[in-house]
Amino acid sequence: MSSEFQTWEVKTPYLNLHCGLGEGPYYEPATQTVRFVDIKNKKLHTVSINDPADLTTLSFDEPVTVTADIEGVDPKDKILIGAKRGLAVLDRKTGEYEYISKMEGEGVDRIRSNDGAVDPQGRFWMGSMTDFGKGDFRPEGSLFRFTQTSPPQTALTSLTIPNSVGWSPDQKTMYFTHSNAREVLAWEYDPSPTPLTVLANKRVFYQHVGNGEPDGFRVDVEGNIWHAVYGESRVLKLSPEGKLIGEIRLPTRNITCVEFVGEELFITTAGDDDAAEGEESKENGGALFRVNVGVRGVGHDLFKL
Repeated sequence: MSSEFQTWEVKTPYLNLHCGLGEGPYYEPATQTVRFVDIKNKKLHTVSINDPADLTTLSFDEPVTVTADIEGVDPKDKILIGAKRGLAVLDRKTGEYEYISKMEGEGVDRIRSNDGAVDPQGRFWMGSMTDFGKGDFRPEGSLFRFTQTSPPQTALTSLTIPNSVGWSPDQKTMYFTHSNAREVLAWEYDPSPTPLTVLANKRVFYQHVGNGEPDGFRVDVEGNIWHAVYGESRVLKLSPEGKLIGEIRLPTRNITCVEFVGEELFITTAGDDDAAEGEESKENGGALFRVNVGVRGVGHDLFKL
């Protein structure tokens, strides 16, 4: 493989809905669509990968933060969502959803879910953090492992902005991003259903240096991590050893997450309230971008309901 630092530049959005906080892009191969949430505006958007005008939107009464597909269920009918209080199943035809597992405990009204993903065993890992309107973000969040049949199990506590989780192609390593600490953690992945007592060989896989914070990521089939950086107008390409080997430059500051569609990355962003009217970063803030990066992602596991 080449040791040359790779760069890509994206100048124009694929779709610009000016999301407050666009997040959680997820590809649906059967429908040739990408769905993504706007956490601040409590919306779920679904757009065709062939026509940006082919768009549908669902609105909610509380934040919806992340989605996943369910084993044996047509995603056109129902999908899994992270909602304010935990994990729920959404009926996409009616827009109604029902919780299957909730976060409990003191101060739970202050927090909301954030990013997450399904593990190779069909369980859902998801973080919690201070909700909007509750003042400054505090280290009151956690990383949970959800199933349908038991209360969520706690993996990590005292987190401020827990973000993406993912797995290496061989499923032996799990990655987790703690955004405000500017670090991506890694540990040996244990597929067993036992309680989460220890995260074996937990270590800092990548420590970010810069003004921005690492946000959401996906892993490719070669084991590289493609990591959005909030506040730096770029997506990083990290090697399986945690080395920075490439970047995608974008025309807005707050990059939030990425998703593979074949060899393309679809990239969500958030609004840039700090930019002046007419500035490029404000005009493109909250848009959805796409770029060919020449490699495929590992794909998603399905939640076992």
